[in-house]
Amino acid sequence: MPRLVSVAVPVPFLAALTYGVPDAAAVPAPGVRVRVPLGGRQVTGCVLGPALPAEQEDVRNLLDCLDAEPFLPRPVLDLAVWVAEYYGCGPGDAVGAAMPPFAWTQSAAGQRTASFKTRRAARITDAGRRAHAAPARLGAKQRATLALLAAAPAGLPTAELAGRGIAADALRRLTARGLIAIERRVVDRDPAPDACWSAGQGADARIVFTKEQQAALASLSDWAAARTFRVALLQGVTGSGKTAVYRELAAGVLRQGRRVLVLVPEIALTPAVTAAFRAAAGGRVAVQHSGLSDGERHDQWHRIRRGEIDVVVGTRSAVFAPLDDLGLIVVDEEQDASYKQEESPRYHGRDVAIVRGRQAGALVVLGSATPSLETYHNAARGRYERLVLSRRVLDRPLAAVTIVDMRQEVAEQGPDVVFSTALQEALADRLRRGEQALVLLNRRGYAAAILCRQCGSTLECPNCSVSLTLHRAAGRVRCHYCSYSAARPAVCRHCAGPFLERVGLGTERIEAELAGLLPRARLARLDRDTVRRRGAAQELLGRFARREIDVLVGTQMVAKGHDFPAVTLVGVISADVGLGLADFRAAERTFQLLTQVAGRAGRGDLPGEAIVQTFHPDHYSIGHACRQEYEPFFQAEMRYRRAMRYPPVVAMINVVVRARTLPAARRAAAGLAAELRAVGGGCRVLGPAPAPLTRLRGEHRAQIFLKGTRRRALREAVRAALDRHPALRRRVTVDVDPLTVL
Repeated sequence: MPRLVSVAVPVPFLAALTYGVPDAAAVPAPGVRVRVPLGGRQVTGCVLGPALPAEQEDVRNLLDCLDAEPFLPRPVLDLAVWVAEYYGCGPGDAVGAAMPPFAWTQSAAGQRTASFKTRRAARITDAGRRAHAAPARLGAKQRATLALLAAAPAGLPTAELAGRGIAADALRRLTARGLIAIERRVVDRDPAPDACWSAGQGADARIVFTKEQQAALASLSDWAAARTFRVALLQGVTGSGKTAVYRELAAGVLRQGRRVLVLVPEIALTPAVTAAFRAAAGGRVAVQHSGLSDGERHDQWHRIRRGEIDVVVGTRSAVFAPLDDLGLIVVDEEQDASYKQEESPRYHGRDVAIVRGRQAGALVVLGSATPSLETYHNAARGRYERLVLSRRVLDRPLAAVTIVDMRQEVAEQGPDVVFSTALQEALADRLRRGEQALVLLNRRGYAAAILCRQCGSTLECPNCSVSLTLHRAAGRVRCHYCSYSAARPAVCRHCAGPFLERVGLGTERIEAELAGLLPRARLARLDRDTVRRRGAAQELLGRFARREIDVLVGTQMVAKGHDFPAVTLVGVISADVGLGLADFRAAERTFQLLTQVAGRAGRGDLPGEAIVQTFHPDHYSIGHACRQEYEPFFQAEMRYRRAMRYPPVVAMINVVVRARTLPAARRAAAGLAAELRAVGGGCRVLGPAPAPLTRLRGEHRAQIFLKGTRRRALREAVRAALDRHPALRRRVTVDVDPLTVL
């Protein structure tokens, strides 16, 4: 009987492959990397486990094992296999998400030289110690060098020796005489010190807990001590001290000898959270997110793998961090859409974190002021525990919220009005009082579109079904989906007319308008355009924290988790931006964003105010957000979801078929939809229909929705239909539990 193993290879959509183990070799354990033949080339794969006897006779053998022990720990490997099965991607995609940089391209030996950062160091030899004890035959510089190295048994970096006046030539002579040895040593790249723009923020050990915080911490600590899997929703209004509860809870888990994983939705939030947890765990905290260099992520991963780390803080990809003996997983701002990955594997970090907690027997804490409907629905049904922090720390009041009907403002000031009278006066008042303000518009750029008044056409992306956004400072128009960019046109592309008009607002325009409105104010802007450079977001937020900026304009990046005590005003330019999207979650996202951004005001000793400008003041999501009413919003939104049969009432899969033309996409989607209906499985198949974004990145798109109450049946129906159309697989996107259907 041949010895066979199942191997995942980094090839999109490809299922696990079966390989034989040569007779002279030991069967590699799951998690070991191997070199395997694939077609006419060789690739690195990861062993998943034993394989069933293959039907074909020409099974090819493994070429080489790259690791003596499993490179990927078994719990992480099992998690990746679950991700591949649940989200309908190839195991290579899922395993690749769990691997550190360079893992597919370097052997274990090669990594020590190619992937790790090293530095030259000198250490004294036994012969050198004897010479140091009897230095008569040594010169003064040589004696000084040996004295330094004798006092440092582990050796000293050659750069440090050079700084002390010991030249490289002196080291070469001592090496030639065998008195010292020059080695290359691995140096871990630690990004956290540079990232922590506010070393003390969130880490005040003197905090006095409220009664609600104490009660929540007591319950969570008991559940963590039980060492059994449990999910808890910590629902706390903005400013209620959820981070402080996380930190104290983590300290207790660490005292039990277990480890902690903390997920945050945005890279910009990691510095403050890292600082808070370093107060509990000292230097045994690692950071994992895509903003780090490959080398930093690589080194951080290996420190975690070696057991040198107790707490990992990171964005969604950190859910795969190779931590042993997990006792606590925190998912902060669990409702945030950033936890969902929009390319394969299309996993949701929160949901994968829950599965990892189940596998580890750990407590999973989901924190939010505005829980996702799925999470709150699970809590209401008793699947999750629910703890509530209804009051801010020090009993500070929530921000007073004013809704401004922009229809009235347009009637009074004209169609070009940007700032309502109320917001203008409030901003000027804060500037006079030396306080800070945040201004939110969840759309970047200067203008949302360019319209020709002569022929009525808008300037569209050649690759996507969207208007190009004007970025005035750069003098260019850009697509925010495919990154297409072109110089700002002087005339219409269709009729050559010179009458081009800017339509809609973006953060760049808001910043420019504010400069004219408040000429003495120190302004800055926080959006994807201003923080492209590494560390730019931390630098900007640090300046704002130090009160070097009076008014910070931004997109949703300014609404998430930041704590600035001097901010007493939040202005929302257009609360309606997201409501017009053809997406069933539009109202939920609007409610969450408005609630979160209003919560940035009044977090210090001074009371806060929020002014919300809208053309739809009567929309339930805006009204409930301004009144900070979660439960009434949940009930109103659930009535809509039940009527339309949308999650969390049912499970859903969005299947998108891509082709060079829309008719071709619709034909292929129609065949796939017929196959899905034939497979059945108790699911409802809707479509196909053109996707709201009909053309994206040069491809036309048609979509199919599957709805049902049994997730496994839905996934199996999709898998069976695609198995019958293998040629179509590369042109199909399968999004399980989609957060957007655009």
